[in-house]
Amino acid sequence: MDPAELLDEAVHALGGVRREGQRRMATAVAAAFEAGEHLLVQAGTGTGKSLAYLVPAVRHAVLADERVVVSTATLALQRQVITRDLPLVAAAVAPHLPRAPQIALLKGWHNYVCRHKLEGGYPADEPAALFDLGDVPGAADHPQAQASELGRQVVAAREWAQETTTGDRDDLVPGVSDRAWRQVSLTAMECLGQRCPLIDECFPEAARRRAHEADVVVTNHAMLGIAAAGSAGVLPEHDVLVVDEAHELADRITTQATAEMSPAVVLHAAGLARRFGGADVEALEGAGQALAVELGAVPEGRFAGGLPAGLGTAIATVRDAARATLTALRPASGQVPDGGLTMATSTVTVLHEVAERMLAEPSPDVMWCSRDERPGQRGSGGPRVLAAPLDVAGLVRGGLLAGRSAVLTSATLTLGGSFTPLAIAVGLSARDEVREPGCDSRGAGPTGAAEDGPDGGASPTGQPWRGLDVGSPFDHGRAGILYVARHLPPPGREPATEAQLDEITALVEAAGGATLGLFSSRRAAETAAVAMRERLDVPVLCQGDDQLPTLVARFAEDESTCLFGTLSLWQGVDVPGRACRLVLIDRIPFPRPDDPVRAARTEAVEAAGGNGFMAVSATHAALMLAQGAGRLLRTDADRGVVAVLDPRLVTARYGEFLARSLPPFWRTTDGGVARAALSRLAARPPEVAP
Repeated sequence: MDPAELLDEAVHALGGVRREGQRRMATAVAAAFEAGEHLLVQAGTGTGKSLAYLVPAVRHAVLADERVVVSTATLALQRQVITRDLPLVAAAVAPHLPRAPQIALLKGWHNYVCRHKLEGGYPADEPAALFDLGDVPGAADHPQAQASELGRQVVAAREWAQETTTGDRDDLVPGVSDRAWRQVSLTAMECLGQRCPLIDECFPEAARRRAHEADVVVTNHAMLGIAAAGSAGVLPEHDVLVVDEAHELADRITTQATAEMSPAVVLHAAGLARRFGGADVEALEGAGQALAVELGAVPEGRFAGGLPAGLGTAIATVRDAARATLTALRPASGQVPDGGLTMATSTVTVLHEVAERMLAEPSPDVMWCSRDERPGQRGSGGPRVLAAPLDVAGLVRGGLLAGRSAVLTSATLTLGGSFTPLAIAVGLSARDEVREPGCDSRGAGPTGAAEDGPDGGASPTGQPWRGLDVGSPFDHGRAGILYVARHLPPPGREPATEAQLDEITALVEAAGGATLGLFSSRRAAETAAVAMRERLDVPVLCQGDDQLPTLVARFAEDESTCLFGTLSLWQGVDVPGRACRLVLIDRIPFPRPDDPVRAARTEAVEAAGGNGFMAVSATHAALMLAQGAGRLLRTDADRGVVAVLDPRLVTARYGEFLARSLPPFWRTTDGGVARAALSRLAARPPEVAP
């Protein structure tokens, strides 16, 4: 049975309806698998892209006996695929295949509880909280333990760990904080491996065994980042890779590949080495103190000319002290390291590797000093040095794409009407693109961008790639309006001008609430929220008022409610129906000018003769605009307006490039037209179909 027919069977079994874009995508995905090519597929909201890649993935894995790895952007989406979509697909197509497909889930090591740590094989990460952790019978009943939120969470995790059959953190409901979870889990480097006395009962080992036996393995972009960085064995051997929400892949891998060093991290490593290895850590502690002095003397921001001399010397001192500490931690002949020694050794090893990386000459990294606070993360209480790769295209190309077929899909893959920017970002060469009817690249990329990435000349993978836009089942031109407030002045330094606030007031009033406000900064969102609460008689929620899922749920429940926020709301918020009639965007979401990685990438493109602004800032803004505008239409019954309060979208030279990245809404710069449409939608009774 061919892929389209098999898809029809699956859709019928699941009670769905036939969608031509979905069938077209499934056919193209199957063809890419069979030809060993790369395929970039843009599938608009409502296409049903999960089934369109899962059906051919299951079919190919069984018929060709080639394992397929499917990666999602987040653990939440990963859970949706493994618990709902993929089991339903596997059950539906199994009768039409020679055998039933086997599926498996694979996460990072720290997402599973460690039985050996539960049994006391490892020391607690936070000695001050030991009493609260329930290490002795009855400790959970002690008043001090009951008074500690950390203690309560860890006791809950320990009790759940005695009953779970998966050890998967996602199965712990309600969940616990990262700090509490660290008391019952390990990183892969801290694991004793085959030396563990409870290896036969190990949850992450069991997950990996299942992955190595499965036809289709579901993982996430963080795991791809680890694999791309060269960690052998993180993923099982596979011939085919499917990347969902592929527009996030490059940024996720950049995040995964970013290293950090701070005095707190150095002193933490020294403390573990002293407690669990009996090592003399005076030199390492001194190196941490010297690092603190040097970091206190350097300004925040990027080290465009490399590490300052004094800071480089301090990091070299950390490197040398870490190397000496590792020698001191080396077990004596015949000694079997216990959990504490393994934890100390792994922590000092990572510290040494980070120092070596930061001192490499010439450095492939962008390095900078940061002082922003990150609550709940070890080492975040002060200045620190960070290092991120200038370009991840080579990591993706060499670590993930070479030698296998890959399908990258998302609702937003084309920028400025072209697949080329995304293709270059993941290491595919523009020279390898295959263009033919049915696989349309939809025009050119950003004018003046270096053809093959920030370095100006990424090497081809040797495999052709195709771009395919299967469209959307939604009639964007009839269901939505893109309104650009051309009459407003361009945004300035202030979070919101009076003219913008007046515009927001008029639009929200016309919509009767039902507004998702996407702002460029927390300050802008809060300023607008305060103003609307004073001016309008509708509930206005603002990011930070409560947990984000709670705010989104409240927004969805009451169509008069507005929700204002920043980055977290631009992607992933799915509120169909009358609760979201207006999506408000305060300004074009260019990256911050002081973003060290993007600033360095811009300079690299310009040094190679390209247009750094278009290749970096404009492509980032185009992607964010497309994601934000995509919050409006979530079903084919939805109607509404996307209002952009930044006139540069229609007045600037780059405006058309950005606009081509948006869904094909009907466009206007007439505020009266937008407000009238919103008023009609607000007045329409809920029971009347649009």
